[in-house]
Amino acid sequence: MARRFSSLLLLVFSAALLAGCASTGERQDYLRQAERLPAEVSFAEIDELPGTATSLTALIDSRELQSLVQEALDNNPGLQQTLLALEQSQATLRQRRGERYPELEAGFSASDTEDSEEQYTGSLTLSWQVDVWQQIEDGINADEQSQFQQQATYQAVRDTLAAEVMSSWLNLVAQKRSLAIERRRLDTLELNEQLIQQRYQRGLGGLDDLDSARSLTYSTLASVRELEDTIQQDERALNSLLGRMDDNPYQVPDQYPSVERPLSGLPEQTLARRPDLQAAWYAIAAADYNTSVAYKDLLPRIDIQAALEDVATSPSDALLTDPVWSLLGQLTAPLFQGGQLYAAAEIASLDTAIQYETYRETLLTAVEEVRNALGLEQAFAERRAYIRQALDKQSLALERYQERYRAGNATILELLSVQQETYDLESQLDSLIYNQLDNRITLTLALGLGIDE
Repeated sequence: MARRFSSLLLLVFSAALLAGCASTGERQDYLRQAERLPAEVSFAEIDELPGTATSLTALIDSRELQSLVQEALDNNPGLQQTLLALEQSQATLRQRRGERYPELEAGFSASDTEDSEEQYTGSLTLSWQVDVWQQIEDGINADEQSQFQQQATYQAVRDTLAAEVMSSWLNLVAQKRSLAIERRRLDTLELNEQLIQQRYQRGLGGLDDLDSARSLTYSTLASVRELEDTIQQDERALNSLLGRMDDNPYQVPDQYPSVERPLSGLPEQTLARRPDLQAAWYAIAAADYNTSVAYKDLLPRIDIQAALEDVATSPSDALLTDPVWSLLGQLTAPLFQGGQLYAAAEIASLDTAIQYETYRETLLTAVEEVRNALGLEQAFAERRAYIRQALDKQSLALERYQERYRAGNATILELLSVQQETYDLESQLDSLIYNQLDNRITLTLALGLGIDE
C-alpha cells in the first residue's frame, strides 16, 4: 500500500509541477516602499525642545488622574469593542491555522430493505490539500498580519483614550480657573456699584455711572452662568469616557499641574512608535499576502483522500474489523471561469495599492500632527511671555486709574474699562497656560509615546 501511495503521489505531484508554469505576474513591493518613507521625514524643531517624559502617564504626576485613566481603560465601551475585535481576530487566526492539517471524518450508517438483511457501514476518511504553492501558508500569514494590525489598532485606541481623559481632566481645571476669574471680576463690579452709590449720595456722581456698572455686572453674571453650564457638560463628557452612568461632579485642583515635555527622538524612531502607522503597515502586509493567495488560485491544486470502509450485517462487525482501503490523488486546475480568477487577483493587487496609499496618508497625518504640536509648543511659550508682560503693565495702569478715580481725576467709565482689560488679559494668560499644557499631551501622543503597560 505504501509503495502504491508513493507512486500515486509522485505522479500527481509531477503533473502539478508541469501545470505550475502559469505566471502569478509581477507585483510592486509596496512593503519595501512603505519602509523607506519615514526616512524621508525630518523634524528640525525636535532638537530645540528637549523633554523627559517617556509616556503619556509620565506627563502629569497626579494619582487622581492616573486612577481616572485606569478606570477609562477598564470601562470605556469603545475600547472594549476594540478589544473584542482583537480577540475575534485571534480566534480567526487559530481557525485559519487548522487548514495546515488533514481532516479526519468518521461515519456510520445503517440500511434496511425488503427481502434483504440489514447492512451497517463504518468508515474513516482522511482528506488533505497538499500546499504545493504555499497558498494555505500565505492565507495564514495574511491573517497573522491582520491580527497584528488589530493589536496595533487596539493600542492606538488605548493611547487616544488615555490622552482624551487627561485633556478632559486638564480642561476641567482650566474651566474652573476661568470661573474663578469671572467671579473675581463680578466681585469687583459689585464693589464698584457700592462705591458709585456712596459717591452719588455725597453728590459726587450721577445715576448714569451706576447704570454702566450694572450693565457690566449683568454681562458678567451671564458669563459666570455659561461657565457653570460648560463645566457640568465637561464633567458629563468625562463620565462618558470613564464609562460611568452617574453625574457626580469632580474635585479638581485650583492650580495647574506640572506637565512635562515628552522625550523626542530621531524622526524615523518617532514615527515608528506610532501604533496607527504600525497598523497601516500591517494592513499592507496582509493585503500583499492575500494578493499571493489570489494569484495562486490560478495554479493547479492537489487533493489526497484516504478512506477505510467496512460493510457488515451487524453494528459490531462494521466497526472497521475488516475494512477496505482506498486512496485517491486528485489534480485540479482552473481552465475557464470567465476571467473571474484573474479579476479577483487584480482586485487583491489593487487592494494592496490602496493600503499603501492609506499608509502614506497616515504618515502625512502623523508628520503634520508632530510638526503642528512642536510649533505650538514654541508659539505658546512666546505668547505667554508677551501676555505676561502686557498684564504686568496693565496692573500698573489699573493702580494708577484707581488712585485717579479716588482723587476725582478719572471717570468711572475709564476705571471700568481698565478693570475689564486687566481681567481679560488675566483670562487670556490662563487660557494660554492651559493650551500649552494640553498641547504637550497632544505632542506626546503624536510622537507615539503611549501609556505604560
